[in-house]
Amino acid sequence: MAKKKKKSSNKNRGNNETTSKKVVVTTSEENPKKNLVPTTSKFNKKNSGDNFELLFGKENFILIAVGALLVIIGLFLMSGGAQDPNEWNSDEVYSFRRMVIAPIFILAGLITELVAIFKKKKVAA
Repeated sequence: MAKKKKKSSNKNRGNNETTSKKVVVTTSEENPKKNLVPTTSKFNKKNSGDNFELLFGKENFILIAVGALLVIIGLFLMSGGAQDPNEWNSDEVYSFRRMVIAPIFILAGLITELVAIFKKKKVAA
């Protein structure tokens, strides 16, 4: 069965003022967009030349280098010596240097890296 469309009466067509409402918004200022300023990112400057700014400061990079050096020293202390592969020497494998001192150096290096990352850069006044 085909559906039949209802014909709208001519009475409602001429009487649109009562069915639609207009909303008017007014502001107290003459030009409200006058004070708006677009935001810009300091990291999104293309071809900025001299205005380029690094994320980390000099102290951050020094701390990162010190942390990496501590981790490398810890790994060097943990490395093995010249040992015969057919012989097991538990005193050398489980030595105080490998089990205590080397992990302390590695953890100190990792903590130094975290401090270097989270430390705020000093801004020149």
